[in-house]
This record gives sequence, structure tokens and C-alpha cells, in this order.
Amino acid sequence: MPRPRLFIFLALISPLFASPAADQLALGNRELAQGHGEAAIAAFEKAAALAPADSEPQRRLGDAYGFVAQNSGMFTGLRLAKKVRASYEKAVALDPADLAARQSLLDFYLMAPAMLGGGVDKATAQATAIRQLDPARSHLAFARVHVAAKDYADARRELDAALAATPDSYAVLYQLGRLAAITGEDVDRGVAALRKCLTLPPAPGAPGLEAAHWRLGNLREKKSDRPAARAAYEAALKLKPGFEEAAADLKRLGAP
Repeated sequence: MPRPRLFIFLALISPLFASPAADQLALGNRELAQGHGEAAIAAFEKAAALAPADSEPQRRLGDAYGFVAQNSGMFTGLRLAKKVRASYEKAVALDPADLAARQSLLDFYLMAPAMLGGGVDKATAQATAIRQLDPARSHLAFARVHVAAKDYADARRELDAALAATPDSYAVLYQLGRLAAITGEDVDRGVAALRKCLTLPPAPGAPGLEAAHWRLGNLREKKSDRPAARAAYEAALKLKPGFEEAAADLKRLGAP
């Protein structure tokens, strides 16, 4: 059989030999992409049970728990937040070299209050582990840790290093814009970074385009450009109608 035909034959039959765990993982990914959080949880739980030594189903299960938690009441959200942390921590324990799992765990530690197991010290430990595995990738991780600790000068140095290595990184550009919005410094650079963000596809795990519009609105306000700020907030809400921060800022601006 000629080699090209052999490759075509193998490509055609390979789905027949996909593992049940892989099938459930793919199903969960589809359900989560469509906003079906509960269905995604069910699929990822099955994938994790079928592949108990694999870190990816655990990480994605944490993602699904987090998605549902964000759209739940306080008590359900708190319960699910604990499951998010447990899933991410288990993913890292299963595969300490899984950078995506470590990044997800770092994000959780930065966002969660201490009562749910969050903390800058824990996030720093994850950033340190990321630096040992992938020094280039760790710049963004440490930048986020420094922002959380309000060490803005160190955060800016890490972002500069990250941008030098990956000048078209959506995640890095977004964090540059976010830092400018938080500090009120380098506003023009922040605006440029966010405008470039809006020409790129969002990075997995990074805030979406609606967040980039919102932060751009924050910076337009700092430039005293209320019409541009209003337009940015409206663009954010068009992409995500339930975006509370953008809605609050738009309301605060008042009528045109």
C-alpha cells in the first residue's frame, strides 16, 4: 500500500480506537464551549474516572466547576469553588510538569480569598514552579503575582520581559493594559496594548475581548475621553450583556 494511502487509511480508522476517556474529554470540551456547565462537569467527571492518572480531565473539571460557580448563588458558588481548587491541585499532583494545570491553580490562588484556600504566597509557589519548567512562560505568571501584591514596578519588569519574548501575546498585552488601568501609569502604552489585543484571538484562560474593551474604557476615562470610554463599555456589554463591571462603569458615566 503506498504511504500516502496508508496515512489516509490510518486517519480514517483512528477514531474507531479513541479511548472512552478521550471521548468524554472531547464531549466535556464541547459542552463547556457551548456554555453547558453541568453537562461539561458530568463528562469531565467520567473522563477523570476513566483516566485517573491523567491530569487534563482534572484540570478541565476544575474549569467546568469554576464556570458553574460564576453563574450560581453564593452558597453554591462557595461549594463549587472548593471543588475548583481540589481539581486543580489534583491535576498538579498527577503531573507536576503540566504547565496549564499550574497556571490554572495560580489563577485560583490569586482570585480566591484565604477562607477558600487562596493566597499570594501559594500563587508565588506556583509561579516559581513554572519558572523552573519554562522560564519564558513564567514572566507572565510572576507579573500577575506582583500585581496582586501591589509590587507594580516588578510586575512591569516581568511584563516587559514577557513582551520581548512574545510581542503578539494576547495574554501579555492584556496584562499590560490592565496594569496601566490599575496604576494610572503608562496609559498610552496600555491603550496601545489593549487595541492590539482586540485584533487578536483571546488566549486560552485569559480574560476575553469584553474584558479588553472594559479595560480600554478605564484607560479612556483616565485620558478624560468620556465618549470613547462609553463606547468601550458599550462594546464590552455587547459581547457580554451580563458584564457587571462594565455595566457599573457605564452607569457611573451617566448620559452622553
